[in-house]
Amino acid sequence: MHERGPRRGRVVALAGGVGGARLIDGLAAVLPPEKLTAVVNTGDDFEHLNLYVAPDLDTVMYTLAGLAHPERGWGLADESFHALAMVERYGGQTWFQLGDRDLATHLHRTHLLRAGLRLTTVTERLCRALGVAHRVVPMADRPRRTMIETAGGRMLAFQDWLVRERAAPPVLGLSWQGTCEPAPEVLDAILEADLVIICPSNPYVSIDPILGLHRVRWALAGRKVIAVSPIVHGHAVKGPLAAMIESLAGRAPSAAAIAAHYGELLSGIVVESGDEADLELPALGTATVMGARDGRIRLAHDVLGFAETLS
Repeated sequence: MHERGPRRGRVVALAGGVGGARLIDGLAAVLPPEKLTAVVNTGDDFEHLNLYVAPDLDTVMYTLAGLAHPERGWGLADESFHALAMVERYGGQTWFQLGDRDLATHLHRTHLLRAGLRLTTVTERLCRALGVAHRVVPMADRPRRTMIETAGGRMLAFQDWLVRERAAPPVLGLSWQGTCEPAPEVLDAILEADLVIICPSNPYVSIDPILGLHRVRWALAGRKVIAVSPIVHGHAVKGPLAAMIESLAGRAPSAAAIAAHYGELLSGIVVESGDEADLELPALGTATVMGARDGRIRLAHDVLGFAETLS
């Protein structure tokens, strides 16, 4: 059931990770399916145990389906790990946690991709099967993998750095391997949008992979774009972002650092109350940390209401 409110145009949300998924869940409660498209990072995608795993797509899909683990935010609630325990018994790789029901998602996705379907089409089918009505679109149909440069020029695939090595090696640089062409639906959605929301996701590894795709920044030029800061009072809500800002931008983590990263792309920014200082663009201070669904819906209303105040 979508909440009643002012008549609003089409919205595109750029996202990756748990924070992005939670805000999209709030937006989906406020906006009908024909008004909201989620464009999701696939730079985290990789092959594990010969299966195609898409962590950010699955986090958004599971969250919208009401199936996500309520505390972790990623993976499924009430999950079991019997298959992984057997893999460990056989001496296989278990550093990436794949639950039994989650494994079914990767098995079916891999089967459909090997049958020749685009990742966009596969994602649509998976979402429909889970009762997700809003459009969830991967940023690209072909791999564009985020690589992390660490000390000594060592390059690590994103999941190896984040999960296998627990984000311990300091990040010295980022690069991407693979296509720079977005899925056609991505550009179409942006060009038809009245508002683009950059969710409270890691700008370096969740949003920059999307912005780096061919013609995406061109499509965003001149549009109303609002970011929601993932930094709260100098700390990352979740994940290694704070340390990444220090190592990559050479400054303290703050909402101002997020605004500077996106630069002229932004029409405004939504930050945690009290973080409005030193911002040189329109800003809304509010409660940005989301947990239960009512907090997600409240923030969605705040973001959309703020957008209506901007010319």
